[in-house]
This record gives sequence, structure tokens and C-alpha cells, in this order.
Amino acid sequence: MDAEGLRRLIRDLESENIELKPSLSQMREIVESAAAFAGAKGGKIIVGVDDKGNVLGVQIGKDTIETLANKIRDNTDPVIYPGISVVEEKNKNVIVIGVKESHRKPVLAFNRPFKRVGKSTVRMNRDEYERTILEGHRDKLRFDSEICKEATLEDIDEEKVRWFLRKAKKERGFDVDPEICAEEALMRLKLLKGDKLTNSAVLLFGKQPQNLFLQDRIRCARFKGVTPIDFIDMKIIEGNLFDLLDATEKFILSHIRKAAKIVMFKREEAWEYPPDAIREAIVNALIHRDYWVSGNIRVGIYDDRVEITNPGELLEPLTPEMLKKEHESILRNPLLANAFS
Repeated sequence: MDAEGLRRLIRDLESENIELKPSLSQMREIVESAAAFAGAKGGKIIVGVDDKGNVLGVQIGKDTIETLANKIRDNTDPVIYPGISVVEEKNKNVIVIGVKESHRKPVLAFNRPFKRVGKSTVRMNRDEYERTILEGHRDKLRFDSEICKEATLEDIDEEKVRWFLRKAKKERGFDVDPEICAEEALMRLKLLKGDKLTNSAVLLFGKQPQNLFLQDRIRCARFKGVTPIDFIDMKIIEGNLFDLLDATEKFILSHIRKAAKIVMFKREEAWEYPPDAIREAIVNALIHRDYWVSGNIRVGIYDDRVEITNPGELLEPLTPEMLKKEHESILRNPLLANAFS
């Protein structure tokens, strides 16, 4: 990096991928920031510049750079191999530490996990740490494909399986005889591992899934006004995922307005919110939620809006901004998504 590149970085001051440190005396914080950057999208740590962009400089001895590199390597896991350069600015030496994004996350510093939040490096709490590890191994540890050890075929509602096969055959041309036994149907749907039921099989077709998964509930409330303080109606909905969908949709439709108008001498009715959009939002909450998290899906109906929230964070590389335009579909629970599609 040349002096002009350094000046551009300093002008931006601190950000999600730039950290300014006045001196090497803050070695522990430097290592922690390196771990946070490696666990995110990478970044640069500039040593010898204060948080206002003033160049203070760093005294560099014979082993300064080697000691700095070793300090980062020896105290991070997975190991970070930083790129370190010295840039002269205003007749003073400034150290620029470049950190690349790690393929393994989270990254520990001094055996503790760190993350980048805005301009700050903060320590992850236990739940965040465990969730990040699960996300990193989601292909191996997907909830929907895990075996449900407590469940047997006796827990499966065979009539619901037949209903599903009839509907799938009629609407999607799913070429499976609706009258086959539940075990064979689940096998064709890839909801069995050997002769063991997966979590998806129980969520989709279980007689009482909540006996095994307390998180498999939807909490619905119609609030008075625009704040979640006083409620007019409240209901906890249980059942398999298809029943949850239908019952939640009915609850919402029973609490939103419907207007009527005359068009060409005919009466036409229009819902306050499009039912298709409501149903799609409920489906998304059911199939994209994080079932490792113990919380429930929540539906809040207010005077000015309907909110549907589900536990879990967006899967990388999705961001809220990406959701507002065309984007790749990234599935947390592909077996559930396949069944619903």
C-alpha cells in the first residue's frame, strides 16, 4: 500500500472494515479486531493513527513486524496469517494490517469469539457463538434432515400423508400413488433416514409435533392500536406445518378488514391485505425459520400493519437489502421447502 492509499483509508476513519489504533501497546485489542474481521468480510487495522485520523506514527524496531505477526498467529483460532506493511506518512511510520475473511467461522482471539458491529469489535455471547458454529456446519447439521430419535411411525398422521399426496399429484403432478403406505410415502419424499423419521417428517405429518418440538407453535395476537400492549384477541396455534399455515391464515383474515365496491353492476370485495401475500409470508416463516432456536413464530395484527416474525437470522450471503430485489434462494430447511413447493 502506498501513502495515497493509506490517506484514503484514514479519511474514512473507522468503519465495519477499518480499525484505527494509536499504538502497538493495544496489542490485545489489535488481535481481537483481527479475529472479528476474519469472522466477517475481512478488513484492515491501521496502527499509528488515532480515532480522529491524526497520524501519530509507530516506532519500528528490528523485530516489530515479526513480533506483531506472531502475536496474531499465536492467539487466533483458526489461525490468521495477516498481511502487514509499513507506510510512511508525514515522516512517520504507520503499520497496516490486512486481514482476509476466514473460511471457518467464528474466529477466536485468546480463546474467545469476537465479531464486528458497526465500528466496534465486540465479544460474541454464547448463543451467537453456538449459532455461528451451527451455520458453518449447516450442510452437516441441518435441523430438517436430523433423525428424530423419539419418534416412530405411530406418531405420523397417515391421513395427512394421503391428503398431501393427493394434493401434490393434482397440483404438481407428483407421481406417487396417494394410497401407498405412509412409510413408503415418506421414503419417496426423502423424509426417512433408513427406517428412522427425520425432524421434517414429524413437523410435516406428525399427529402432535409439539410433543417433541415445543418451538413448533405460532403465537397470534390482535392488538388494539399500533403498539403490542393491549390485545383484543390471542391464540396459540399448534399442529403440523400445514395445519399451522391454514389456522394462522384464518386468524389473520378474521382480524383484517374487507371492503366492497360495485364494478360494472357487480359487487367486488377486496381484503385490506392480499390473502396470497399473507399466506406466502406464513409459508416463508414456517420453512425458513431456525428450528434450533426455541422461540415461536409470532403474528401481530395492528391497526396499521400485520407483522410476521420468525426465529433466526438471514443465511449468508443474504442481507435485508438483497431481499428487496431479485436474489438467489438460500434454504435453511430444504426438505421442508421441497414439501411445500
